[in-house]
Amino acid sequence: MTRTASTALTTPTHPETVFTYGAPALKYGAGSSDEIGFDLSQYDVRRALVVTDPGVAATGHPQRVADQMAQFGIEARVFDGSHVEPTDDSLREAIEFARETGPWDAYVAVGGGSAIDTAKAVNLLATNPGELMDYINVPVGKGAAPVNALRPLVAVPTTTGTGSESTTICVLDVLSLKVKTGISHPRLRPTLAVVDPLLTLTQPPGVTAASGMDILCHALESYTARPFDSYERKEAAQRVPYCGANPIADMWAEKSMSLLATSFRRAVAHGEDADARGDMALAATFAGMGFGNAGVHIPHACAYPIAGRVKDFRPDGYPADEPMVPHGMAVSLTAPEAFRFTFDAAPERHVRAAELLDPSLDRSGDPRDLLPGVLTALMRDIGIPNGIGAVGYDEGDVDDLVDGALKQQRLLATAPREVTADDAAEILRASLSLW
Repeated sequence: MTRTASTALTTPTHPETVFTYGAPALKYGAGSSDEIGFDLSQYDVRRALVVTDPGVAATGHPQRVADQMAQFGIEARVFDGSHVEPTDDSLREAIEFARETGPWDAYVAVGGGSAIDTAKAVNLLATNPGELMDYINVPVGKGAAPVNALRPLVAVPTTTGTGSESTTICVLDVLSLKVKTGISHPRLRPTLAVVDPLLTLTQPPGVTAASGMDILCHALESYTARPFDSYERKEAAQRVPYCGANPIADMWAEKSMSLLATSFRRAVAHGEDADARGDMALAATFAGMGFGNAGVHIPHACAYPIAGRVKDFRPDGYPADEPMVPHGMAVSLTAPEAFRFTFDAAPERHVRAAELLDPSLDRSGDPRDLLPGVLTALMRDIGIPNGIGAVGYDEGDVDDLVDGALKQQRLLATAPREVTADDAAEILRASLSLW
């Protein structure tokens, strides 16, 4: 791989020569969600639990998906108690429901990343012993690996952004610690992703903007991640899903950014535009196939405490009953400054990403400002808040946010430069106001 070496990374004594790639089976296209009963019948499923949240349940999509399973002899039931931005408490409630009403042969998640991540946790804990904290990533939890195989999981995204339908990750807030963390294991990856752009037509503009920034950061972070061959060589048993930037993940990231360049603003401004919605759904899928293997880094690490320590911010398009900073929005708020920080690790990649996102880009001026400039222009156009100050944080919160970000070492290990506490603080302070 052609990559400018970062002086902040130690040169490996025995460089890695292997990268891995994994993805679920994929069914894409308008009307594809009408075929889930047939798809499940191929796995000899007789009982399926459909997992969703109240907002998506109100659209009727989850019940429609459940109803059409009957013609294939599948008994289906809908659980609509998923929490937007899942917490350890909400996941325990879902797990208890599944255990009490099971056993289930398969799970179908219909919704955004919150519903899909809830279904991943339910599948894990309904098939394996122990409790939720046993499987949450260290240092927050014990980081245990499942000992039993999981049931088939079909992920049906109704928002364009999370990529959870492609990944091995389940994200949650641990309320008592005020920290956002996750569970990561290859067995959590859905068996089948069914991406039906028609299900996204009702997505509000604010949700489209926030979740779209998640797509964009997935693509950018995987594209600028530490390259797989910059690590020390691992034994087979040591390999993890996030293996660093590699040629296959790069291909998906570039294609995702090209689609976003022409569809993102249109999808926010004109939600009825089926072509824009379709391109956004494809961009989300492609970005998921990239970052689900290469990994994400600084913006996602900073996003976890930004979302987990929310004060009283209530975003447009989301439930107003409690404060939240949506995950995609939280990721975007430090992205311009994070990519300014990582520029020296791979200047050509940062410039290339800026050109993909803005084909008419004026390359005059300092090249390290190009990608941050493209990002802030987009954020202004689609209504993303002006930095972390606009969602309720100030200078006095920086130390706590740094502490939360540095707990995400699984993510920071993929950063193309080493990130110290001072580095994280500088990025966060510069992100208090972006323009």
